[in-house]
Amino acid sequence: MSSVVGLYAGIGGFELGFDALGHRPLVLADKDEHCRLVLGKRFAKARIEADVADLKEIPASARIVTAGFPCQNLSMAGDKSGISGSKSGDIRHLFELLRLGGRPTLAIENVYFMLHLGRGAAMKSLVHDLEALGYAWAYRVVNTTSFGIPQRRRRVFLVASTTLDPREVLFADEAGATPKPVANIDRPVGFYWTEGRRGMGLALDGIPPLKVASGLGIPSTPAVLFPDGEVLTPSVEACEALQGFPRGWTDLNFNTKRSPRWSMVGNAVSVPAARWLAGRLDVPGEMLTLRTRPLSAEAAWPDAAYGNSTGHFVVEASERPSNVIAPSIETFRDATWKPLSARALRGYLGRAREGGLRFPDGFLDAIEKALARQNPNLPD
Repeated sequence: MSSVVGLYAGIGGFELGFDALGHRPLVLADKDEHCRLVLGKRFAKARIEADVADLKEIPASARIVTAGFPCQNLSMAGDKSGISGSKSGDIRHLFELLRLGGRPTLAIENVYFMLHLGRGAAMKSLVHDLEALGYAWAYRVVNTTSFGIPQRRRRVFLVASTTLDPREVLFADEAGATPKPVANIDRPVGFYWTEGRRGMGLALDGIPPLKVASGLGIPSTPAVLFPDGEVLTPSVEACEALQGFPRGWTDLNFNTKRSPRWSMVGNAVSVPAARWLAGRLDVPGEMLTLRTRPLSAEAAWPDAAYGNSTGHFVVEASERPSNVIAPSIETFRDATWKPLSARALRGYLGRAREGGLRFPDGFLDAIEKALARQNPNLPD
C-alpha cells in the first residue's frame, strides 16, 4: 500500500502494526545496536540506519513517518529533564529532516507523563514545531487494554498531517470510559513488587505497564498474584506477547552479559495500538460528536486535543477507542513464568505495612502465604 519510515524504531512495534496492513517499512533507524539487530532480522527488506541524525532526507516515497521517540527524559522513572534532555531531545532530528522538504503524515508516540512534566512543555514544543511546518495535529491518550491486551499501558499517540484531518484518525472511534472493577483475589491481580509504600500499580486480571527500572536495562517486571496463591513474574517471552509481538521476537544472540531484551520490550510501542492507528490512517472516519472546548494557552494539556488553522481545542475523548475484550492474564501464564523470590516478597510486605495503603481484601494475606511456602528462613 505505502512505504513507511520508522524513526526511533526500537524493536519495531509501530512498524509491525503498520506492516500488518500492508505498509512496508522502507527505512528504520535506531541508535541501539541490539534494536537494530532485531529490526534487521524481522524487517529484512528495510534499510537499517544507526542514527536519525545521520539521515540526509526522508525518502520521497514515504507516505508515513512513525516516531516512538525516546521517553527517558519524559517518564516518571527517568530524570525528568524533558524534551531538551539528552535522549528525548533527539526528536529535533525529525524536524530537521522535515525542514529539508516533504511533508509526510506523522505518527508519534510517547509516555503519558509528557503531558504533565513541566506543565506539558514537551507537547507545547512539538505543537510549535509542527505548526511552523504547516501541520494540523491531534493527539489522544490511549490505553492498550482497549485492544485486547491485559496490560494497562497508557500512551500518547499524536497524528500530524498536511493532507488529511488528524481528528478523523484519532477521534473516529470511542468505546467509553475505562471500567473500574473492584479488585479481589478471586481473579489474578497484577502489581509492582518493587513498590508497596506509596503506590501499588494494581491491575485486575492483567498487569500494570511494563517498564525499565534504569538505563542499565535491569528488568522491573510486574508480578501477578494468581487465585491458586502463586505469585509469579512473567518471562520476557510473555512480555513480548503482552506488547502484541510474537513470542521470541527479540530472541537473538546478542553476546552480552545482561540480556537487552527486557529493556527493548519494555520500551516498545504496543503493536495492537499501532495496528489500530494504521487502519484509521488508511480509512479515516468521521470525527464523532465529542464535546470540545477551546484550549487556552495557560491551561494544562488535556488527555486529548487537536489544533488546526482555527485554533487549539480540548476533546473529551476516553482512552478507549476500541472495546476488544482482553483475555485473562491466565492465558499468558506458562512454564516460563517464575515465582517471585522470598527476598522480594519480604521486601514488598515490609513496604506495604509501612505505607498504609488500602489493598484488596485478602491480598496481603495471600502474599504472606506465598512467602511462607518458600520457607523465608532460607537464603534466596
